[in-house]
Amino acid sequence: MKKRWMLKCNSSDIKKLSKETGYDETLVNILVNRGIKKLEDINKFMNASLEDLYDPFLMKDMQKGIDIITYAIKVNKKIVIYGDYDADGVTSTVILYKALRRCNANCSYYVPHRELEGYGMNDERIRIMKEEGVELIITCDNGISSIEPVKLAKKLGIEVIITDHHELPFMENENGEREYFIPEADAIINPKRQDCKYPFKMLCGAGVAFKFVQALYRSKDIPIEETYELLQYVSIGTICDIVDLVDENRILTKQGLKVLKDTKNKGLIALMDENKIDIKKLKSYHIGFVIGPCINATGRLETAELSVKLLLESNEEQAKVLASELHNLNTERQRMTTESVEKTIDFIENSSIKNDKVFVIFMDNIHESIAGIVAGKIREKYNIPTIILTKGKNIIKGSGRSIENYNMFEELIKCKDFLEKFGGHPMAAGLSLKEENIKILREKLNENCILKEKDFIPKLTIDKRLRLDLVSEEFVKNIQLLEPFGKGNSCPMFAEKNVLVNQINILGKDKNTLKLNLNFHKGFNKINGVCFGRAQEFLNDLKEKFNGNYDNVLNNPTNLFMDFIFYADINEYKGFVTPQIRIIDYRFSNNSKKK
Repeated sequence: MKKRWMLKCNSSDIKKLSKETGYDETLVNILVNRGIKKLEDINKFMNASLEDLYDPFLMKDMQKGIDIITYAIKVNKKIVIYGDYDADGVTSTVILYKALRRCNANCSYYVPHRELEGYGMNDERIRIMKEEGVELIITCDNGISSIEPVKLAKKLGIEVIITDHHELPFMENENGEREYFIPEADAIINPKRQDCKYPFKMLCGAGVAFKFVQALYRSKDIPIEETYELLQYVSIGTICDIVDLVDENRILTKQGLKVLKDTKNKGLIALMDENKIDIKKLKSYHIGFVIGPCINATGRLETAELSVKLLLESNEEQAKVLASELHNLNTERQRMTTESVEKTIDFIENSSIKNDKVFVIFMDNIHESIAGIVAGKIREKYNIPTIILTKGKNIIKGSGRSIENYNMFEELIKCKDFLEKFGGHPMAAGLSLKEENIKILREKLNENCILKEKDFIPKLTIDKRLRLDLVSEEFVKNIQLLEPFGKGNSCPMFAEKNVLVNQINILGKDKNTLKLNLNFHKGFNKINGVCFGRAQEFLNDLKEKFNGNYDNVLNNPTNLFMDFIFYADINEYKGFVTPQIRIIDYRFSNNSKKK
């Protein structure tokens, strides 16, 4: 799929800022591109110091929640942590459990089953907890939408503290105005509350749980340093929940990764060993694409309690057993995903739906727990807003993933009359509906869609044009100072034009890795460029451009000039360290000559 290349521009005095901060001009240029322009903001971003974390008591109801929990601990009330089944919910549960146990609380945890109970608090489970003698429930990564379950808990005499980060539920009045409301809990700690003055609104569930622990430890005169061990779980939750890695999230994640590289957690060590991760080279990538998916797989295919147990396990051998189980579940989840994506693509290509502006696809054989992953893969391939629907326990359930310029949540609001339940945000949503309403939903979403043809062309935003001779080991180390990378702080993308291709190689078991040997512009030095997963696409593009001369160009690419968007990278092989570029996109330069 062809993409639009867009170079960021700014009017700041980069040389001056570089001199004032002591950081490389390219580094400062990237930060300015991302809106970090002031000297103090640049220093705060680069240092990511724990001293810059905000006071947890600035959060609405924090003092109220701490008063309730400290009294409950004092009188030995039976406390349950009510968690969630994704990586953010699992890590939030672990953070609260470890902290409450440190404070000698009489506590346990409960993680709901994705298919049998669904997201959030459940009426039946509340009644069971009452029968078990539970006196206080503290939620994490859920609760803000649990209006009726909280009402039931209060009726049964159970106190409720909500710690959450999700958007508040609302109703639209006859004028289309939104009226927000919250559960009748004893304390509601959520920075997204309309009346919460907390300076940073984008914490994930683990982040909010950590702030609660900060406040709890302070109230009980436990040294602040004892919270630092919990940062490793905050970093996992923050990266996996795909919240913006800026401000407080950046601090928590960067410091958490430092703790992870020296972790004493038996479960995490076993999980990294199982996935062959070098713990000393751990990066946000490994959390987001290896560790996180293993934790999530338990909630998708079994029960997320397995992941909580792994992170709390103190026995090394048992940790290895659990880590192996998580790895195997994730392998099965990957197989199911690949199979489901292939079937969905086949359905799209052989139906009229491929002409739609919004995909609403009902596949009754897709496991409901991977519908969101499949939607993401389809969106990625076609760059079209995608909703994948499948059969749930009693109703049709689905997940959606969107593209830039299409607010999926707002568009679903316009179709609320055809839905049983829905929720989400601009880029992702979850929903349930009756089977007879699937066709209506598809028609309405497409009728209402105002996206133009250009909106379906994905954009690649370039931080800076960069000569290839500037890509060095030192340069890459400088770029790595911006880590951790993720949403809101993506790995910087560079571009260069008219690069002479010296050699073309196709590598890998599936012959789908492209390796190009490239000449520096107007020079004789060379650097390698690698492009994963697009070798066959490259060969097809080469054949289309050079048709009859394809074999000659492939074997001896004289006068083949190309433009690249790339990451600056380092290749480590058998003890040798060499700079390289990781190619994100390419095109043939105008001065490439047909032989």
